[in-house]
Amino acid sequence: MAQRSASARTAVVSVLVALVLGAAGYLFYRTLARNDTQTSNPAAAAPKALNERDTVSPPPVKFVDITDSAGIDFVHENGSYGEKLLPETMGSGVAAFDYDRDGDQDLLFVNFAPWLGHERNELPTQRFYRNRGDGTFEDVTAEVGLDVTLYGMGVAVGDCNNDGFPDVVLTGLSGNRLFLNEQGKRFVEKTDSGLTSAFGWSTSAAFLDYDRDGKLDLFICNYVQWTPEIDRAQGFRLTGIGRAFGPPTNFAGTHSQLFRGNGDGTFVDVSESAGVHKFDLLGNPKGKALGVVTCDMDRDGWTDILVANDTVQNFFFHNLGNGTFEEIGEVSGIAFDSAGNTRGAMGIDVAEHRLNGMAAVAIGNFSNEASALYVTQNEARLFFSDEAIGAGLAQPTRLMLTFGVAWFDYDLDCYPDLLSVNGHLEEEIQQVNPSLTYEQPAQLFWNTGGKTLYDFVEVTAEAAGPDLFKPVVGRGLAIADLDNDGDCDVVITSNGGRALVLRNDGGNRNNWLRIVLEGDGQRVNRSAYGTRVVLRTPDGRELVQELAGGRSYLSQCELVLTFGLGKHESVPRVEVHWPDGTVQTLEDVKANQVLRVVYKSQQDSSP
Repeated sequence: MAQRSASARTAVVSVLVALVLGAAGYLFYRTLARNDTQTSNPAAAAPKALNERDTVSPPPVKFVDITDSAGIDFVHENGSYGEKLLPETMGSGVAAFDYDRDGDQDLLFVNFAPWLGHERNELPTQRFYRNRGDGTFEDVTAEVGLDVTLYGMGVAVGDCNNDGFPDVVLTGLSGNRLFLNEQGKRFVEKTDSGLTSAFGWSTSAAFLDYDRDGKLDLFICNYVQWTPEIDRAQGFRLTGIGRAFGPPTNFAGTHSQLFRGNGDGTFVDVSESAGVHKFDLLGNPKGKALGVVTCDMDRDGWTDILVANDTVQNFFFHNLGNGTFEEIGEVSGIAFDSAGNTRGAMGIDVAEHRLNGMAAVAIGNFSNEASALYVTQNEARLFFSDEAIGAGLAQPTRLMLTFGVAWFDYDLDCYPDLLSVNGHLEEEIQQVNPSLTYEQPAQLFWNTGGKTLYDFVEVTAEAAGPDLFKPVVGRGLAIADLDNDGDCDVVITSNGGRALVLRNDGGNRNNWLRIVLEGDGQRVNRSAYGTRVVLRTPDGRELVQELAGGRSYLSQCELVLTFGLGKHESVPRVEVHWPDGTVQTLEDVKANQVLRVVYKSQQDSSP
């Protein structure tokens, strides 16, 4: 997350990965991936000739800035007053969710606060906007009880007391705070939730049901051991500029935390017994966690946890199904880059972007490090190779400092695309390095669907309009269909700046299906986290999404799965794989609708 000299690792596995899966071997594996697609999906179209594939361009889908017209006037407070304390650089998250269950996605912006001794007359609070359903939002922060001031960072949303309404967890320097949703009318803080903060600086968070008891659990990322006194004593400086923000390498690491939910809004810290405490060779906490995503990576029925760490190796907590996790990041190939180095990892998300059963984990990294694209290499889905170079992501992202990343099919052509939000830490960075800027544009990468040598083509302002690429100090990112037209819109937070709400105009020229999932609160958690949906299209493709916790950076995307269907007007089969193993099947489902699927157990459906 800051200037760093990444330490090379000498682990035998990492060296083998670098040798076997380096750039020279990429085309071999890429060919295998193509062949796997054809083998598992014989109806898919064969790749075109190279000269034909070179001419493919992203579709003309515009993103329009509707922030002002929608009534969103949130401006982030970062607490800065010139002393350059590390938390001022982190920005904050945003959540998109339907708090009152009226079918419209509402917006919650997390806010920071002025430092002690530098308070202003009117203290900033969190900001909550209710979606009116007509393209505008109403600020109801005070009305719903979220007008609280704190040193906020991240947000997670989930129905942790199984009453049918989504609750909110806020993280930051002020500790972890749970706000229970009272029937879509008001949020009330539960002060005895048990969500204690081990090290005082929490970042991203993710709801999940790791033990499959029907009650939501919570994973909370903790960053570094930090106090203002430690920060001031370091004396970080930029040549010719003066005081600078310190790199995380100068701060001790921390443990992230796993909390088992009791189903009533209270939690128990099971981090140590569950195996998510990791230590370095000296016995010190190893993590510096900024991003998290949960998913059942190997499809064994148990939700795993992937963590993006800043300047130390990334974690892959593999769920063993007995209440414990095994950290296999190094063995799996996701811990380091292809040369065995750590990177400054921030945001993280996962998808099946090639529609061939292989998972791809995207991670946003520090400038001069390029974003990562870790792709699984076999059906076990536990071994990764960073294919960012061959996929066309590495070169465009090299100079960017990337925070939020999210997969979504913005043009609804069946293939997940990738959006990244960028922005530097130092306002004066261009004086030190002319190739870098403080405010940076977002980057949208269109998934070519195998039509080119590269998986992705970077989208330009000509295709998507200039509003999406307005330079900002980008941090949080949430994806949601804010206007209920079938395509997904974008919300971006800017460190110390105004938020951006961008409407997707034109994505719904293709057909779509949106799926709302609801568990019973007993066998399956009410929010349905961990549920996997498989769509089988008329031409034989399988579109797969899992309702995953975490994603992006400090933020929460909507709890609705949006599938692009291209020109298909229906799908012959939709399979809903619930976390308890139950599979519900729907046949001949028409396109362009919001489909609500409520869990029905095999027990209940038997005669």
